[in-house]
Amino acid sequence: MAQARRPAQARGPGRSRRSPLKSVLLHGTLILASLIAVGPIAWVLLSSLKPGYAIQSSELTLFRDTTLANYSYVLTSTNFPRWFLNSVIVAAFTMGIGIFLSATTGYAVSRFNFPGRRPLMMVFLVTQMFPVAILIVPIYTIMARLGLINTMPALIIAYLTIAVPFCAWMLKGYFDSIPTSLDEAAALDGCGPFATFWRVVLPLARPAVAVTAFYTFLTAWGEVAYASAFIQTDNKFTLAYGLQQFVPQFNPQWEYLTAAAVLVTVPAGLVFFVAQKHLVSGLTAGGTKG
Repeated sequence: MAQARRPAQARGPGRSRRSPLKSVLLHGTLILASLIAVGPIAWVLLSSLKPGYAIQSSELTLFRDTTLANYSYVLTSTNFPRWFLNSVIVAAFTMGIGIFLSATTGYAVSRFNFPGRRPLMMVFLVTQMFPVAILIVPIYTIMARLGLINTMPALIIAYLTIAVPFCAWMLKGYFDSIPTSLDEAAALDGCGPFATFWRVVLPLARPAVAVTAFYTFLTAWGEVAYASAFIQTDNKFTLAYGLQQFVPQFNPQWEYLTAAAVLVTVPAGLVFFVAQKHLVSGLTAGGTKG
């Protein structure tokens, strides 16, 4: 008795069977790219748990001589806690002020016609074309005349010049996608322009605000050029600039540098996790509302 054949499963449109050779090449490329991306991170993490002689040794050791002494030294015998506090203060103020300025500017340009509207956005666009190194000298001159050299406000203002133009452009584009009928309905309910922005439009723009907050935080958290130009005393260093103290000219302290680098990435990872949660929740809310 002949057995009935099972019907072949239909493949989706545009999908074709991949040859074994293509499959091997594809997976091999993905594995290689993953190793290139993860390899340096793994090396830093493992090196932070080794003494200095083990890092510089040519012998391959993964978990031999594992120690937490590097982290203890960084946290107790250096100015790392002070640098951490400085970075938190600078990044928090930069993020808070940057989000407020970017959101209000983007909303004003998106919703209102006023003299200088287009030139303002063109200035924001042009400033993105210049590298940070070109802007250090003029900003340093301004800060020197204001007496802000070697102060955290100088860093906050400098970082805002980087973050605000880009974030204002991005938020302006997002505000353009929100129907103006919501503004009109809020006005009929008695809301003024700022109340409409704060109560109606801004909550709908949470995904874009989360992205700009993360970008602004990273701008202040990992920047080195402005910090090295404006800050002169050790107790006012930020983390990104303070890491250079572990790499003297003739005797780099790789064990302490890697331990400090791991500690530096923790707050940035936490901020990313929080921003990601708000981003996903904002997208979900926007997709489920009718």
